Amino acid sequence: MTYEKLKKFIVSEMRMSHIYQPVMLMALLKNKGLRTAKDIAREILKHDDSQVEYYEHITKQMPGKVLASHKIVEAQKGFYKLNGFEKLDDSQINDLILVCQRKLTDFIDKRKNQIWQHRMQSLGYISGTLRYEVLKRAQFHCELCGIAHEIRALEVDHIQPRKHGGTDDLSNLQALCWQCNSMKGARDNTNFSELRGTYNAKPKDCPFCSIDKKRIVEENLLCYALLDQYPVTKLHTLVVTKRHIPSWFEMSTSEHKAANDLLTIRRSKILEDDSSVNGFNVGTNAGQTAGQTIFHLHLHLIPRRNGDMKNPKGGVRYVIPEKGKY
Repeated sequence: MTYEKLKKFIVSEMRMSHIYQPVMLMALLKNKGLRTAKDIAREILKHDDSQVEYYEHITKQMPGKVLASHKIVEAQKGFYKLNGFEKLDDSQINDLILVCQRKLTDFIDKRKNQIWQHRMQSLGYISGTLRYEVLKRAQFHCELCGIAHEIRALEVDHIQPRKHGGTDDLSNLQALCWQCNSMKGARDNTNFSELRGTYNAKPKDCPFCSIDKKRIVEENLLCYALLDQYPVTKLHTLVVTKRHIPSWFEMSTSEHKAANDLLTIRRSKILEDDSSVNGFNVGTNAGQTAGQTIFHLHLHLIPRRNGDMKNPKGGVRYVIPEKGKY
């Protein structure tokens, strides 16, 4: 491979679906053209913020807490301070580093692969091919919270835990981000892929399931926002779940957060666009008796302005007019 051919490939022919190719080439170029797969994997990990997030969480929950409880370190606004460091000279610092290194080496020699047993269990000792099939089936999103693999590392979880008789069959595997997987542990056998499957249910007669995407003014992974076609006031906005569920009470925790995020974003945008807005009504109808006509959850964000109603006292209490005044 000549310099010209390699450069042409990198500049013009390399088709990337991830960071892997240029990282691998750089690793080889920096080491006389020869690296092990493990060496290249380490280079890839340097660019993987999702793994950094995982170990940032571990740092806070485990060594950070333990060392702080012994008053060895102190947490200070995102930093950890080693207490008494300013009293150490260079020789003492180097000696302490060597002591830590010996402690680390002894521990690794004693425990060997058991050190990372908790991480290996999350992969289920399954082949890379089967792991890929699980992640592909989940469209590379966590089947509990919905987060994408680019944002947080995904792991393959046994729905029925192995210690409770679960197998490595594809039907017993699901994709969870490391955070959801650590919270779940081996405590239950909830199949989150079935929950995620409900996102694909789109009744043909539901106007919110077949919405014209041009009407969407804001969206996130689980919800979208659009302007109401029959507005109570100007800029009346609807926040709608992407999953077809009838009411507020069927929402998952993640959907609650996603809807609240969009309500907050839209409120800020409305206030930015219309200085006459100085109040809001936020609400939803749950059930025909409560006035619901489209049985796909949608939240109303209704901007209010001084003078748009003679006496606004009572607000949402006016769903039953005679109860508005009190």
